Amino acid sequence: MVGGPSSEWPEGLFEKHSKEILWVGADRGAFHLVKRGIRPAFVIGDFDSASSEEKKLIRNAESEMITAKPEKDDTDTELAIKEIIQRYKPCEINIFGATGGRLDHLLANLFFVLRAPFYEYLQKIFIYDKYNTVSFFKPGEHQIKKENDKQYLAFVTLTPVEELTLKDEKYRLNKKDFSVPISLASNEFEGETADFSFKTGVVCVIQSKD
Repeated sequence: MVGGPSSEWPEGLFEKHSKEILWVGADRGAFHLVKRGIRPAFVIGDFDSASSEEKKLIRNAESEMITAKPEKDDTDTELAIKEIIQRYKPCEINIFGATGGRLDHLLANLFFVLRAPFYEYLQKIFIYDKYNTVSFFKPGEHQIKKENDKQYLAFVTLTPVEELTLKDEKYRLNKKDFSVPISLASNEFEGETADFSFKTGVVCVIQSKD
């Protein structure tokens, strides 16, 4: 859980996930968890966005607390994910609270997957909010399944990409190259699945609704 506004969380987040997820709190995300009676495996960050009362509540939860200096190279989200990778070698990392608020943090939360050690786990990292599901892909052939409550499908090239092919979406491409990042927005599924492929680069896929 990251420190983004709770208004952007998926509906029923804690009812759906509280028992099956190993929770970790990044910066003010730790407060969001503790406030709801969830004890994180650990909390991490500089906690500069948390008030003194919020910090006290976090400490009283008796979770392991890793405090970072405000002057650092990684965001609190990146610090949390690095620690998760080092400790658990996870099969999946679900990020909540990563959207809304500051645009620089939003962009950081999209582009961090391009760097080590995140790139190795890129296809295991997902970002969820009230309107979007974000996933990341390395070169190859891929198939994604339509989420029942989502209408739109976007393909975002986070790097230069070669031979992007959208085989069976509403708007299709055949081996199209992109030299700069671009958002191919407002595509749609034609059926329950969508197939795509590309030769080089990293592609972010977003399923969304209004």
